Amino acid sequence: MDKKLLKQLSLITDEEKEILAGSQDINRSLYYKSEGSMSRQNEVDASLLLARGKLIDIRPHTRFIHFPEHTHNFVEFVYMCSGSTKHIIDGQRLTLHEGDLLFMNQHARQEILPADKDDIAVNFIILPQFFDSILNKLEGTSSALLDFIISCLTDKDMGGNYLYFDVASVLPIQNLMENLIWIMLTGPNNRRSLSQSTMELLFLNLLDYADRIQVSGSSYEQNLMIQLLNYMETEYKEASLSDFAERNHVDIYTMSRMIKRNTGKNFKELLIEKKLSQACYLLKNTSLAVTDIAYSIGYENTSYFHRTFRALYHMSPRDYRLNT
Repeated sequence: MDKKLLKQLSLITDEEKEILAGSQDINRSLYYKSEGSMSRQNEVDASLLLARGKLIDIRPHTRFIHFPEHTHNFVEFVYMCSGSTKHIIDGQRLTLHEGDLLFMNQHARQEILPADKDDIAVNFIILPQFFDSILNKLEGTSSALLDFIISCLTDKDMGGNYLYFDVASVLPIQNLMENLIWIMLTGPNNRRSLSQSTMELLFLNLLDYADRIQVSGSSYEQNLMIQLLNYMETEYKEASLSDFAERNHVDIYTMSRMIKRNTGKNFKELLIEKKLSQACYLLKNTSLAVTDIAYSIGYENTSYFHRTFRALYHMSPRDYRLNT
């Protein structure tokens, strides 16, 4: 990370000065509303951390103190700039190292152990609505994996309420994170659109490293779904439910129900969407013949490809190339 940026992030905050002066507990007024039900007394509230009208903001991770178990009514995204931090999420221990990413949804119960001076992390506070624009702009990708990842972050309590990305060695992702932090700290006039665009690029890059996603050890279903959707992203030409089930030693009927429960679609529908999404990309960005495109995505019968394409997009591949 840029040394000037890291230096700015490592400055001792007013909250940390109080801790170093002898405060034994976190300042609850910074995180929790005094009123509310008993069940929400330990829920970190977005309204205390986000200015009105904002959907996303960042703050340095508070060091030198134990942060007791809590939930939050927003999506939390932690990026480890240097050093390490230790978290207990839904009862499971997790250590973040430099370059790691951690996403937690609103259902996660998190406890954080004290960090030292050189353990620099950034916490992103994100309202779920922020992801709506990302999904709208990335709608053309037709990525079931992307949809599933974002649904895990916004509205699902699957027993595994965090996604951990081991991407410290992936330079494009590290560069995007540095850019995103710079945007949030410097506050340019178009910060909102820049942050959304950068986050879109971040998610697109993360899709290429889905094999580096780790989920809660207790969430077998969530882990299996990510494996399945990543399998479809990379092997769509020859992919089959029977092949995936055999590779992962799972019953096809069980897997079919799991897919329907989590996506609202069956395996065949998801696979068709992925194949035709790739066809659309090739139609827009190459001069390949339609017959060659059909073959490249796994359709040997071009008539069937044309029928399937028209059924989904209500136009022929040729018209799609000419009119979109």
